Amino acid sequence: MLGDDNLKTHDTILRTRYGETDQMGIIYHPNYYIYFEMGRTEYLREAAGMSYKEMEELGIMMPLTETHCKYRIPAKYDDEILVRTIIKEMTVARIAFSYKLLRTSDEVLLAEGETVHAFANTSGKPVNMKKHNSNLYSTLYEMVKGKEE
Repeated sequence: MLGDDNLKTHDTILRTRYGETDQMGIIYHPNYYIYFEMGRTEYLREAAGMSYKEMEELGIMMPLTETHCKYRIPAKYDDEILVRTIIKEMTVARIAFSYKLLRTSDEVLLAEGETVHAFANTSGKPVNMKKHNSNLYSTLYEMVKGKEE
């Protein structure tokens, strides 16, 4: 089912573009990471109530430390895709997001993956998010905690 009443997940809809395809009309594999980024950005904006730009303005960066994608079925040009994003786990020093990409027309799972990000300051030095911005930490942590209930 594409709709999900669980407030801990966020769904982003996008349509694949011609420039994202390879010669066979299949979405070129690095673009899936762009779709993950779009899902993560919208998750933060809508579910956490703060855009990534606003986080950066507060001196919070989230450099990527790990990534993974399992490609199931190729997405093709002009497919409408749902990016389902959830915070998988979080500590004071890092946050892990999980993603599922589904084609909306038939709800087929196209790919799934994860990204792990450190919390860092603008110099790239790791920070303890609970100390650096306790309000944002609490908001994000409640989403992780609520997911496990």
